[in-house]
Amino acid sequence: MIQDDTAAESAAERGAELSGGLDPVQLLTDTLTGMVAGFIERLPQIGLAILVLIITAIVSGLIGRAAGAGLEKARLRPALVTLFKNLTGIFVWVAGIAIAIVIVFPSVTPGQMVAALGLGSLAVGFAFKDVFENFLAGILILFRKEMRIGDFIECEDVLGKVESVTIRETHIRQPDGQLVIVPNAMLFTNPVWVRTDRKTRRAELVVGVDYDASLPAAADTLNKALESCESISKSEGTEVKCIAFGGSSIDFKLLWWAGSSNKDQRASFDEVAFAVKRELDAADIGIPFPQVTLSQREPMALDTPDNLRKMEEG
Repeated sequence: MIQDDTAAESAAERGAELSGGLDPVQLLTDTLTGMVAGFIERLPQIGLAILVLIITAIVSGLIGRAAGAGLEKARLRPALVTLFKNLTGIFVWVAGIAIAIVIVFPSVTPGQMVAALGLGSLAVGFAFKDVFENFLAGILILFRKEMRIGDFIECEDVLGKVESVTIRETHIRQPDGQLVIVPNAMLFTNPVWVRTDRKTRRAELVVGVDYDASLPAAADTLNKALESCESISKSEGTEVKCIAFGGSSIDFKLLWWAGSSNKDQRASFDEVAFAVKRELDAADIGIPFPQVTLSQREPMALDTPDNLRKMEEG
């Protein structure tokens, strides 16, 4: 028994030696005490950092309002004004947070902060590549003067009226009333037809007349029809040109300018079509429909009495 007790004491002594003679509870207590002491020592720096953040919030609001007022005077788009205000606030906050971190942790250098921000932005850029692509495309689109709110545009298979342009997407209302949300990258990397860039847009109509009609008379009649239409822009002028000898008619192309909106274009086309039919009818000039002429190489026997008798006898 004495030997066993001696062995147990020796093992306990060896365990104490291996642990460095430190009590785990004591170690944890010392660690917590050190952390509390360090926190108390840094209270002045923490208070100063909080003051810096408060000043940052005030400065960010003042600079944002000042930048917004200046940009609105420049007549920029509202979405672009909001973007610049947000970016200004972000820059101010990044600078304020960086100063606060350096105050609380003096060992952190500005170079380390810049390196950390660079690596962080690189990682975020790879993770959100499509988001940033649409974001940058949205900024460039907002700087465009050719595509405004209310314009009627066409891009790829999307056709409609621009209702709003945001940083990441564009809202387009189709003629049937459906709303299409288009990523800005699509509008930036593909051709976009802005149909309402001008107040007027050219329209055309092909009209065929009979081969028996006089071409000068037909042209004068078509010009008279265009002149009678109120929806046509008189300052842009009109054209009536013979373009083809078709299978059933001689074709003329009518060119004129009318309002660029889809509604104005439809109304003008309707008015011109009615005027053309009215004037051609008044001038007794026909608008032929497709005709087919059949020919036979051998003479065809007529149903005369002699031929009928021969057929009966045969």
